[in-house]
Amino acid sequence: MALGPRLDLRQSQSLVMTPQLQQAIKLLALSNLEVETFIGEALDANPLLEIGEVAPPEVVEGAPEELRRTHLETSPVDQLVAEGRVAEDRPLDIDASALDRDRDTGDGGLVDLSSSRDFTGSGGEGPDIDERGRFEETLAEHLHAQIGTTTSDAQLLFVARWLIDQIDEAGYLTIPLGEACTALGLSMVVVERALGLVQSLDPTGVGARNLAECIALQAKEADRYDPCMARLIDNLELVARGEVARLKRLCNVDDEDFADMLAELRSYDPRPGMRFGGGMGEAVVPDILIRAGKDAKGNLGGWDIAINQATLPRLIVNRSYYVEMRGACVSKEAKAWLGEKLADANWLLKALDQRQKTILKVAAEIVKQQDGFFRHGVAHLRPLTLKTVADVIAMHESTVSRVTSNKYLHCDRGTFELKYFFTSGVGSSDGEGASAEAVKASIRQLIDAEDPKAVLSDDALVDLLKAKGFDLARRTVAKYREAIGLGSSVQRRRQKTLAGVR
Repeated sequence: MALGPRLDLRQSQSLVMTPQLQQAIKLLALSNLEVETFIGEALDANPLLEIGEVAPPEVVEGAPEELRRTHLETSPVDQLVAEGRVAEDRPLDIDASALDRDRDTGDGGLVDLSSSRDFTGSGGEGPDIDERGRFEETLAEHLHAQIGTTTSDAQLLFVARWLIDQIDEAGYLTIPLGEACTALGLSMVVVERALGLVQSLDPTGVGARNLAECIALQAKEADRYDPCMARLIDNLELVARGEVARLKRLCNVDDEDFADMLAELRSYDPRPGMRFGGGMGEAVVPDILIRAGKDAKGNLGGWDIAINQATLPRLIVNRSYYVEMRGACVSKEAKAWLGEKLADANWLLKALDQRQKTILKVAAEIVKQQDGFFRHGVAHLRPLTLKTVADVIAMHESTVSRVTSNKYLHCDRGTFELKYFFTSGVGSSDGEGASAEAVKASIRQLIDAEDPKAVLSDDALVDLLKAKGFDLARRTVAKYREAIGLGSSVQRRRQKTLAGVR
């Protein structure tokens, strides 16, 4: 059979990921705050995009219809003057309410120095100086600020500062002293002296190499580091296991003294460095808002679901600016560039609108599937998968996954990540299945209510859960119990025994 070239005509289908499609997929997975950052970058790159007003401008009651149709972008100044609307002649388009008025000059209202904190003349209270935002001092900064006054020895000061940089956020030294000696090329004596300087700083316990040393430093500071307390600190693993009788024998103390020592031990901070550097935790900003809806008669029924517009700027295309620029474009390259920017702007508006519709569609189905949770709580959370939601709303499972990533929903019960509502199912007596989160909530409720003298075993939990309608094996109960951070019956009995020592 001879080989030779030939031409064939074939027809096939393929999915092409255009840059715009890739960008739309990326937008879908972003949270509202991330979309806000993306919009800010788009505003810098595209001169045709601008932020629109959230609320429409006020319309003067009784004004003729032709005056209401007058716009600042197209009205000459003379026409505004003739209409008696000189205040609307704002060539710089500055909102007077957005001006940062100088309080020292009294701009914006008189200041009553004899009364209050009303600096604006509007009756509101101005913020105190301690209410203003500030950067919180980190642990390293706090320690470096103190170490300079502890010694005049330049070598010791250098080693101490080097050790401070090796301390983690909890306040513990993360490097063995032998490695520090090797890294610095110094003797163990010098490094230990520098460590002693670091451990003398505030907060007490910082620079410790383990938990026992951290507690011992705090006990010494409180002048409670006697031989009995030293033996108790040296046997913290026995304290964790709740071996009270053995600890009393080791420390050679009676019940009253042991209770005092245990109370003192509980008062110490095992992570002294956590007071610094973390700053205040930022609250999660929800992307979706849900509240109970009302019917025509005012009775509760259904749910009102909305996108949180407070974190999502409203984009518009400045058509008048586009017309002005198009008239000034002479070359083909300039016209092509302007057309490309207009297409990009129109596509971004369409993509953002489609993103909101998709999020609302997915959120509405989640609320419908988990109606029991929103009405009655976590005990009524049902097992739910991405595929279930995707099939109902006729979308691909990957789309639902992107929508539920990095997005939070706020309702009367709190703020939850959308992924929270997708949980695996376990067997139940009614045959419908139960959510794993509902099972965990029931396990926690049973353990919190157990008698300290009759701690529930996993087998007992199985029987109690079965009475509630959950058909679970013992190993499944143990897995869920460990997942929510609850120890075994033996561990809980020891903890309750220690807690009972007063």
